[in-house]
Amino acid sequence: MKAMIIKAFGSEDVFEQAQLPTPQLIDGHVLIKVAATSVNTVDTMIRAMGDELPLAPALPGVLGMDFSGTVEAVGEGVTNFAVGDEVYGCAGGLADLQGALAEYMLADAKLIAHKPKNLSMREAAALPLVAITAYEGLMRANLIDSSNNPVNANDKQVLVHGGSGGVGHVALQLAHYFGADVYSTGGGDAQLALIEKLGATPINYKTDTVADYVAKHTQGKGFDIVFDSVGGANMANSFEAAALNGQVVSTVSMVELDLSTAHFKGLSLHVVFMLIPMLHNQQREQHGKILSALTDIIEAGGLTPVLDSEQFSLSQVGAAHARLSSGQAMGKVVVDIA
Repeated sequence: MKAMIIKAFGSEDVFEQAQLPTPQLIDGHVLIKVAATSVNTVDTMIRAMGDELPLAPALPGVLGMDFSGTVEAVGEGVTNFAVGDEVYGCAGGLADLQGALAEYMLADAKLIAHKPKNLSMREAAALPLVAITAYEGLMRANLIDSSNNPVNANDKQVLVHGGSGGVGHVALQLAHYFGADVYSTGGGDAQLALIEKLGATPINYKTDTVADYVAKHTQGKGFDIVFDSVGGANMANSFEAAALNGQVVSTVSMVELDLSTAHFKGLSLHVVFMLIPMLHNQQREQHGKILSALTDIIEAGGLTPVLDSEQFSLSQVGAAHARLSSGQAMGKVVVDIA
């Protein structure tokens, strides 16, 4: 099969085309004919940093975590998928799991779900990692219960930092779908317009201080849930924006920070690292369940992925990585495989 591999970690030009054996089917797995994949920040980090991260694959490696595609073969013990099913998921591209930058990939059936009927393959490929992350974060913050029902969402104000980004644009749509009063930060006219279109009240973080928008939108009490998909120094802004006994969700928490504000406010901090089931083969079925719930939400019109205007083929994956890293992409960067 045709694939794009890396033989060294480094810049976007490390990708090269290769012919690899088609993966052999094993129990509990399905063989996928890959239609599309999308580029996530973690993909670019693995490519650039390699062994500095505890999740890098051995070289030569095939990256690409998200995928959409069609089931080509079904392994022993798999009962909920059949040949010809259109599916999506996040199932490879790290450690010993081959990624989606290839014509075929092997996927643990616990990590995937049936593709929403109202999405194209490209749209479906944009969602798994960011959507699972957003959904898990809102569950951890007690906006959704374990049965996928909202928990007093109508009474909650939710702030999403980075609402035009990959995780952020999904988190704000899900919070809105479940009935919360949603606000989101952005730094430019295009980002703010997208945030408003997706159902949140836009906040320009470049012109409004945290104190300004907390006073304006919450009468000074703070937001019940702050979903921080920006991280780094912005974590201090999340603590400042949160209400007493509020919930803060972080997807980028590798930072040294004074927790005094969090302490005196009694905040609960939830760190979401959605790659744990793949890395440690722990509770993988939770990802499949979340994706199935997301399929229902998408088919009900509650979530629409935003795709960047630039399109890339498999041989152009280096350019796709560069596009994401440039900060100029609006929405998810997708790579067509088929």
